[in-house]
Amino acid sequence: MKQARAQRSIEQAQRAGGHAPPRCPFPISLSSHQRGYTLLEVIVAFALLAMALTLLLGILSGSARQVRQSADAGRAAMYAQSLMDQVGVGERLAGSERNGEFEQGRYRWRLRVSPWRDPAIAASGQPMALGGPELFEITLAMQWGDGPGQRLQLRTLRIAAAGSGGTLQ
Repeated sequence: MKQARAQRSIEQAQRAGGHAPPRCPFPISLSSHQRGYTLLEVIVAFALLAMALTLLLGILSGSARQVRQSADAGRAAMYAQSLMDQVGVGERLAGSERNGEFEQGRYRWRLRVSPWRDPAIAASGQPMALGGPELFEITLAMQWGDGPGQRLQLRTLRIAAAGSGGTLQ
């Protein structure tokens, strides 16, 4: 009905010698309900955006924490390997216990060297062969931070040749 009225007013303007406004190829009808977004819709959209950003930031901070923990564990493994490589080099292997730290106490370690005997041989009651090579168990405990997962323990056996006074050849 509105469209018919608009059409009639255009035709009357043309008959009166006036220029008619250009015709739109498709009819547009805007009602008073279609002017924009309501305040409630805008608030809901911002709330959804805030929740999504909070979730994204939580994921990113968790990833950064995992990368930092991984770097700390890698550095601890590097220090532990270095310590294990130095045991028995240029010194006599003997039962001992040492401890120390790296990076002003950030990484703490305890190294224990003790003679080792095969439990099966010890249970059988056989005496140890004299003059043969000696086995030593080396245990290294490395700790960093305060968490339970921030600990590394390495154990290995080293042989000291007979007649060398316990030093590795």
